[in-house]
Amino acid sequence: MPVERLRHGRYCHGQVAAAVTRAKVGRVFYATVDAVGQVEAYIASERAWAVQRAQQQGRYERLAELRLVTGVRRGRRPVVEWVDRHGVAGRQELGRLGWRERQLLFVDGPDGPEPAWLWLTEQGLPMAPERWNGVFSQANQRCEQVLLTAPERMVGRGLRLAEVRGRSPYATPLAARHSYALYMLVLLNTLLESRLGLTKADRRDFAMLFGDPWWLVKTLLGHADVETTKRHYLAPVAHLELESVLAAGCAETAGVRPAEDLDGVFACLARESQGIQDIDILLAERADG
Repeated sequence: MPVERLRHGRYCHGQVAAAVTRAKVGRVFYATVDAVGQVEAYIASERAWAVQRAQQQGRYERLAELRLVTGVRRGRRPVVEWVDRHGVAGRQELGRLGWRERQLLFVDGPDGPEPAWLWLTEQGLPMAPERWNGVFSQANQRCEQVLLTAPERMVGRGLRLAEVRGRSPYATPLAARHSYALYMLVLLNTLLESRLGLTKADRRDFAMLFGDPWWLVKTLLGHADVETTKRHYLAPVAHLELESVLAAGCAETAGVRPAEDLDGVFACLARESQGIQDIDILLAERADG
């Protein structure tokens, strides 16, 4: 869990371990204080309930393999120390532990061992990464139950008319990553265009020192080549001139303050590109209908 706040206190930053990334390269990630608070609420409620139930039913005692964490050595390269069921001690750099090894780690809680893994199933066991696909799929189905009629739901999504598909949001774990890339691109351009008030010459100097917004988003996503970011993650806005999207004209037509209200910018993007969904627009259309 990220706990270190940035200077202005709105965001926390943490470290993604190299062993759990596709490129095997560690990187920093950022989360809002509100998002961290929601995760802490999950830990204190749903997660605590799942752990308590699993302990009462003896699920952790029946696990074939379990590593009880005995200590964490802090520093530039934190090291985790543990002891297994047979009393054999082990240790490894935290950044070198893959997700399967991390699921074996338990900590000594007030009522006995409990998983160190954050996200748990209803049975109180570490949730495998691929299970997130099911979480998103169930959320999509709940949206369809509310926003589509019964006959429309009977038709598979791939066979539905574009008009029907557009009335219900459809999200996947990869879509969340794409949304993050788009959000950061717009935010960084907004900072350069309006908040910092940089001229074109200033932007060139800024890019030489720190990289342009495309390069910064590429770094946040962990891509080796910025063209991968442009081609695969930001394809919906590839045909748009981002500077014109951020200009006052687009924002004013949306009825928002120029380049200050990011919601207005994203609404504008959603109207101009079929590859971007805006949940507020979908719900507004549903209400009007």
